[in-house]
Amino acid sequence: MADTESGVIARAAALLKVLETQPHGVSLSQLARLSGLPRTTVHRLVASLEAQQFVSQGSGGVSLGPAMARLAAAAHTDVTALARPCIEALGRRTRETVDLCVFRGLHAISVDQYPCDQELRVVSPIGTAFPIHTTAHGKALLAALPTAEQAALLSGTLERRTARTLCEPAALRAELALIQRRGYAQDEEEHAGGVCGLGVALVTAGSARYALSLAVPAYRFAAQAEELLRALVQCKAEIEALAGQ
Repeated sequence: MADTESGVIARAAALLKVLETQPHGVSLSQLARLSGLPRTTVHRLVASLEAQQFVSQGSGGVSLGPAMARLAAAAHTDVTALARPCIEALGRRTRETVDLCVFRGLHAISVDQYPCDQELRVVSPIGTAFPIHTTAHGKALLAALPTAEQAALLSGTLERRTARTLCEPAALRAELALIQRRGYAQDEEEHAGGVCGLGVALVTAGSARYALSLAVPAYRFAAQAEELLRALVQCKAEIEALAGQ
């Protein structure tokens, strides 16, 4: 590969690494300062990366784009394959939708799913990026992070998806402390009206962080919650055993 091509790739990678640590987005001038690259170079690279959806530009500045979410999903096929038999067994046992997600900044990205077989069910496309503070799997991932990382992620304005979404820092911190104590997270219509969920963080080899969850229509959640939780925790143990944890 030519040196100029290698240089372009290295500079683009430097920008993406900076954006990975800036989930709320940064301006072009901030991106230039943080990456140590000239502003004209940053402007040119951002335009090229945006054309391929690797970055996005909005009111909050430049941030990682949807193509990065798709790459994140594709990069985790080994864990997906490892967990798949357990996920299928959990789906058959509970008859509710099972989701496997990976942590990515301010989002939990779906990398696998076993859909519910009942007429009324909760399903989302693979690759969906869920705001990390609004779902059971997202909050489970968030609660598993060191306190300093939590604080950095939650330092900006958080999206309110429903009237029940926890956006206030004090309330969210209290929720995360509760999740840490009891070992699982719960979503009661915080991401979408009529949808509830249970989620647990997985301990697997490697640096990637995963979570497993059950998505359940709200009208049948309360009556099944304890049974669903037992099945979810059992599935977590099975996956972690396969992963050598």
